[in-house]
Amino acid sequence: MKNSKICPKCNHTDILRFEGQVGPYGSGNNMPIGVFTAVKIHRYICTACGFTEEWIDREDMEKIKKSKKAQR
Repeated sequence: MKNSKICPKCNHTDILRFEGQVGPYGSGNNMPIGVFTAVKIHRYICTACGFTEEWIDREDMEKIKKSKKAQR
């Protein structure tokens, strides 16, 4: 949905984007990757069926790879 602007479940085109944010005490649309570190998660939501996608910025991928919380 991020790139196509079309829902893959119902083909609807009314897609909303919620910007990721990092707030106090771990609040917001984010993923904790360390004690005081988090990366933002951007959400795309189809207003017709409610399907959602989550995306993380490319710049944050190295932080995630180095995180001790990450598992393979």
